[in-house]
Amino acid sequence: MSEYKYPIVKSFVSELRRIFNDPGVLVIFIVATLAYPLIYKALYWNEQITNVPVAVVDMSNSPESRAFLHSWNASPDISLTYSCTSMAEAEQLLRNQKVHGIIYFPRDFERQLADPLGQAHISLYCDMSSFLYMKAVYLSCNQVMLESMRNIQIDRYEQMGMDKEFAWALVQDAPYHEVALFTPTGGYGSFLIPAVLMLILHQTLFFGICMLGGTAREENDETYTLASLVGRAGACFTIYYGLAAILLGFFPRLFDIPHTGAIDDILLLIVPYLLAVIFFSLCVSVFIRNRESGLVLLISTSLIFLFMAGISWPKEMIPDAWRYLSYAIPYTWGSHAFIHINSMGASLLHTQGFTASAAHEWVALWVLAVAYFLLACVLFHIRQRSIKK
Repeated sequence: MSEYKYPIVKSFVSELRRIFNDPGVLVIFIVATLAYPLIYKALYWNEQITNVPVAVVDMSNSPESRAFLHSWNASPDISLTYSCTSMAEAEQLLRNQKVHGIIYFPRDFERQLADPLGQAHISLYCDMSSFLYMKAVYLSCNQVMLESMRNIQIDRYEQMGMDKEFAWALVQDAPYHEVALFTPTGGYGSFLIPAVLMLILHQTLFFGICMLGGTAREENDETYTLASLVGRAGACFTIYYGLAAILLGFFPRLFDIPHTGAIDDILLLIVPYLLAVIFFSLCVSVFIRNRESGLVLLISTSLIFLFMAGISWPKEMIPDAWRYLSYAIPYTWGSHAFIHINSMGASLLHTQGFTASAAHEWVALWVLAVAYFLLACVLFHIRQRSIKK
C-alpha cells in the first residue's frame, strides 16, 4: 500500500513546488482569482442609473400630459431635461447621446382621454445601446402609466354614474405590485456577479493547468502516469478549495450581493465543481504544446462558456446543439447550482420553501468529475505510451 501511495505523494509535492516556483501560474491561481471579483464589483458598484436625461415632445400640451410628466419626473431614475417642439429635434438629441429616451404625446391625447370610449396613446423611445438606460426609462414610465390608467378608469366609472368607492373597488380587484425576487436592488451586478465568480474559478484553474502542461512539454518534463494524474489534481484542489471558499462564501457578503444560501451547501458544492474543472482541464492540457496556448483557450472560451450556460442569455433561445454541448462544461452546472443556493436559498439535499433543490446540478457535477477522471486516465495512458516510443 505504501508503494502505491508514495508516487502519488511525490507527484503531489512536486506539483505544489512547480506551482509556487512559477510566478505566472501563481499570479493566475491566486492573484487573478482574488482580484477579478474586486474589479467586476468596482465596475458594477452603482447597480442602478439615476437621472437619465429624457426629451419630451408634448404636442398635446394639456393638463393631463403635464400631470403625467410631473409624476414621471418625480422618479429618481429619469430627468426630463429637454422639451422639444418636434420629433426631429428630439431624435437629434438622441443621436448625439444628450438624452437616452424620448416621450411623445400626440395632439389628440386630451380628447381621447375625455372620450369614454376613446383610447389615448403615448409613445416612448428608449436608447437600446445600454440595457441600464433602457431599464431606467422604460420601467419608470411603465409605473407612472399604470397609476395613470387606474385614475382614468375611476374617472370613467364615475362618469357612468358609479359611486367613487365602488369604482375604486372595481379598479382594485386586480391590484398590481412589483416585487423583485432574489435581487432586491434590481441591479445588473447582483444578477451577474454570482455567475462571474464561478466563471473566474473555472477559467483561472483551466488556464493555470494548461500553462503547467505547456511548460512541462516545452521542457521535456512530462509525466503521464496515474500517480501523476492524482497528485496534480490533488495539488490544484488543495490550493483552490480555500480560494473557492473565500470567493463564494465571503465575497457575496462583503459586497452585499444577495446571499440567502447556507455556507455548508456552498462548501459541499465546491468539491465536485473543482474536481470536474480540474479533470476537464487536465484532459485539455494533454494537447497543449506550449505555455501560450492556454491564453488563447482562455480568451476564446470565456464568453462562450458564459453564454452557453444560459445565465446572461436565455437558455431557451440557445440552439439545441450548443445547449447540449454546454452540458459537458462544468461551469454550466456549477453556475446554476451556485445561483440557486446563494441567490435563491435552495439546498443541495432538500427543498426549502418554494425554491427548488440544487441536487440535480450537484449530481451532474459528480458525473462530470468521474467522466473526466476516466477520460484523463485514458489520455494520460496514451500520451505516456507515446512518450516511451
